[in-house]
Amino acid sequence: MNMSLTTLINDVRRKNPLVHNITNQVVINFTANGLYALGASPVMANAIEEAGDMAGNADALLLNIGTLTSDQVDAMIEAGKAANAKGIPVVFDPVGVGATPFRNQVASQILNEVKITLVRGNAGEISQLAGLEAQVRGVDSSGSFDNKSIARQAEQTLGIPVLVTGEKDVITDGKALFEVSNGTQLLTKVTGTGCLLGAVIAAFLATGEDIVKSATAAVVYYNVAAEKAAQQAKGPGSFQLAFLDALASTTSEDVSRHAKIKHHILGEG
Repeated sequence: MNMSLTTLINDVRRKNPLVHNITNQVVINFTANGLYALGASPVMANAIEEAGDMAGNADALLLNIGTLTSDQVDAMIEAGKAANAKGIPVVFDPVGVGATPFRNQVASQILNEVKITLVRGNAGEISQLAGLEAQVRGVDSSGSFDNKSIARQAEQTLGIPVLVTGEKDVITDGKALFEVSNGTQLLTKVTGTGCLLGAVIAAFLATGEDIVKSATAAVVYYNVAAEKAAQQAKGPGSFQLAFLDALASTTSEDVSRHAKIKHHILGEG
């Protein structure tokens, strides 16, 4: 693994970035504990009366539309604009986009009114967001997807760096593309693992200067920790606890030793 990627892991723990999460109600506790385990600091502030002020105090912002309310949308826009004014990264997780007209409208509004640093979602969500073919049921997607193709098309359509998660995670900004093969199926058996990943990426973006490399470092670290946890777990319940422990104990050396990354420079071969 590239040395600059492993350095980012140590930098996050050293700098302890404050991540403001306006996220879904199902995952608030797991997200907070996961960020603490990583070495970052979480804050959750949903009220429109303080969302902008809190984003102005933070080092990164996560907007996750998993359990939407109209008031929360207003707070997201307020926080997003404050984050843009401060110049901190904003990660957008369009959970379940495509499932309802309201969710679609909110995703479009966020993209139109907030400058997003990176969009994270599964293949179905990213396809929906970019106007590609996809079928979304609830907050899950179904069908067969080519993540590299979706990531490249979505980045071109949205003009924003994109992370498509799946069996292989793909991150691109249209110039470089990283494909990460680490991970475990147990990540799909615990609610909130994808949502926590968005928060972890925000912490890495707050620390690193290169969006794609920072996001890739976050994804590899996250998935190597998950593999480590899976070795201890007997099932989804014990995996969740083991994963929090692994997020705390996984080192840059662990990541460097176990990372499975392919780096493509787009336009060259």
